[in-house]
Amino acid sequence: MRSIGVDLHSNSLTACYLSQAGAEQLATWGLSDLTKFLATLRPDDQVAVEATGNTRWFSQQLQPHVRRVVIVDPNQFEVIRRSVRKTDKHDARALAQFLQKDLLPGARLRSELAAEITSLAETRDKLVKLRTTFVNKLHALHRGRGVPSRKSEFLSEKGLRRALERDWGVTTRVEVEVIVSQLRAVRDSLKRLDAQLAASGAQLKGHTGLVSIKGIGPRAAAILLSVIGEVADFASEERLASYFGIVPRVSNSNETVRHGRITKRGSKLGRTCLVQCTLVAIRYSDYLRQFYERLKAKKGAGKAIIATARKFLGIIYRTLKNNWVFADFPNFVLAED
Repeated sequence: MRSIGVDLHSNSLTACYLSQAGAEQLATWGLSDLTKFLATLRPDDQVAVEATGNTRWFSQQLQPHVRRVVIVDPNQFEVIRRSVRKTDKHDARALAQFLQKDLLPGARLRSELAAEITSLAETRDKLVKLRTTFVNKLHALHRGRGVPSRKSEFLSEKGLRRALERDWGVTTRVEVEVIVSQLRAVRDSLKRLDAQLAASGAQLKGHTGLVSIKGIGPRAAAILLSVIGEVADFASEERLASYFGIVPRVSNSNETVRHGRITKRGSKLGRTCLVQCTLVAIRYSDYLRQFYERLKAKKGAGKAIIATARKFLGIIYRTLKNNWVFADFPNFVLAED
């Protein structure tokens, strides 16, 4: 059995073939010649490749030809990330060597639908940020000319029409008209994305359970489920919290243990969505609200909401794990089967 490490790029790959006796062979292939690389594989080979943008497609090509494919999380494989010899051949060799010793940190490969929803949500996030940029610019144009305005008014069609009706100079009017047209386009695009997120998310396992929780709507449920993937991949809610990056950093030296800020590893999109849902959920759940208020009095609002989001994620974990659907979430009443 050979262990093969692959350093994958958008248009090429470098492979290190490592035999059990330690003999190695290096080769580079263009992805246009992928069939030639596949022809070198044997049914008992095992292949390791770092998780990148085209890893899903690449692993699908490999799977019929080898015994197993290991997807490696580059953020956890420090040997490559911190290597002083950052070359394709060195990376492929390191992957092959650690694969042979079964020491690679594997990354999860979520379903294709979950990956598509995540991509859709990321595009939505970019559009929201773009909308904020245009709103800030339009507000600045008003303020610079002494015209009273609120940023929130430019999120409505009425506010945009009012902006166009104002008396602008020739040059500024062109700028305002372009900004308004872009805001309208972004608004329409966000509506399309939201509708598709809700429709696609409804196809994911656990969607009915999540939307039965006050604070989680169809769009948020789609995002959370796309990030989580299979809940069975997480042995405990602590593992899921670590995956979301909402656990504190721990420094342990001799008898001293220090807890720092949260790690912020994992999906920023998922973490942001979780916190936003938590802010809504504490308005309905006495249990979550009391927990939040108690911590807020001791540690401040910032730390309190993160800790509450961590507890809320525990509820999400148990809901998915046990296939719960709530009839009355604020009172924690489950729907009858």
